[in-house]
Amino acid sequence: MERSTFLTGEFRHALDDRGRVAVPVRFRPRLAEGATLARWLDGCLAIFPGPEWDDLAGKIRALPLTNPRAREFARFMSSGAVDVELDRQGRVLVPSYLREYAAIESGEVVVVGALNRLELWTPARWQPYRSQIEEQPEALAEHLADLGI
Repeated sequence: MERSTFLTGEFRHALDDRGRVAVPVRFRPRLAEGATLARWLDGCLAIFPGPEWDDLAGKIRALPLTNPRAREFARFMSSGAVDVELDRQGRVLVPSYLREYAAIESGEVVVVGALNRLELWTPARWQPYRSQIEEQPEALAEHLADLGI
């Protein structure tokens, strides 16, 4: 994957009264050919470019059907996912059930680039999450060592 295809950065955008949020301009080409908006981990939403969603869906499909946690994760992801397209102003519509899950109300939305996806956070959840990571870098380093990084 080319370096220019990574989704990175933190942006703040408004959610309009119709439930639409603007995608930062620099990310729009990655989503131009379709994307999937889904519930994600840690109480946020994620927008996956088409190929990234296909990769994740393939991994989920490969999980053992006999494992109850695998079935639970598959249901969590697939029942909370919707295909989205950018409108002329580069916005995506966030359905009410997804806004409710992520506690995103009218007002500000934090758009976070997470390499292969964009995450949508309510500031009330993002700020404590971000602060925790920034205030305890040693704990994060220990977890990364366990992951082989």
